Amino acid sequence: MPGEYLALLLALLIGLSLGALGSGGSIVTLPILVYVAGIEPKAAVGMSMAIVGGTSLLGGYFHWRSGNFLLKPALLFSATGIVGAYLGSGGTHLVSSSVLLLLFSGLMLVVAARMLGGAQVLRSSDVTCSTYRCIASGFAVGLVTGFLGVGGGFLIVPALVWFAGLDAKRAIGTSLGIIAANSAAGLAGQLRYTHWDWPLTGTFLACSLIGMGLGIPIARRAPERALRKAFAIVVLAVAVAIGWQVLGHR
Repeated sequence: MPGEYLALLLALLIGLSLGALGSGGSIVTLPILVYVAGIEPKAAVGMSMAIVGGTSLLGGYFHWRSGNFLLKPALLFSATGIVGAYLGSGGTHLVSSSVLLLLFSGLMLVVAARMLGGAQVLRSSDVTCSTYRCIASGFAVGLVTGFLGVGGGFLIVPALVWFAGLDAKRAIGTSLGIIAANSAAGLAGQLRYTHWDWPLTGTFLACSLIGMGLGIPIARRAPERALRKAFAIVVLAVAVAIGWQVLGHR
């Protein structure tokens, strides 16, 4: 079972990224489960939500304790994000596994390109927490969460900065609570269609939580720009590998 052991080691990186950046861990969880642990893609979507959601819940709690979690934007994003995630989960099973992975790869390429292109430098604006914009953004992110099994933090963090006026540090903390809520809704939706190995999921979650414990102190010390560029390179490499793997077997 060398693949599973390597996957468990990589699960540390999931929690590390979520703790340090408030995003990112979820977008590599699915590829780790599919290509390293050998999990069937549609089952891996549900496992990904359980792992990312549980990790984000604990991380959100720690950020709340340190004053970097704001309740109002978290509730607004979560309220419609939960609906979007539940609806989006039904779409997972309307497409083939290869199409699902290609869509995932394409999304990763877009995220990596925006990070490397400078979109990772976030600045809070003068806007306050706009109810309408937060609700609309939350629903859109929720749809992506439910369909592809990603937490959506790489979309939530900039949305919180641009539409809710949060600074980057508070956006990171607040995003973790939203990711947890979206993942829970998406997980509930996925349970209608498929089942997976819960003991293995729990083991992955435990490793990810350890990574979260390591990532939160890094968020307080390391330059955010350097962390995001390093993660963008990893995301780009994984996206290319997934695309090559899927297209090469057609």
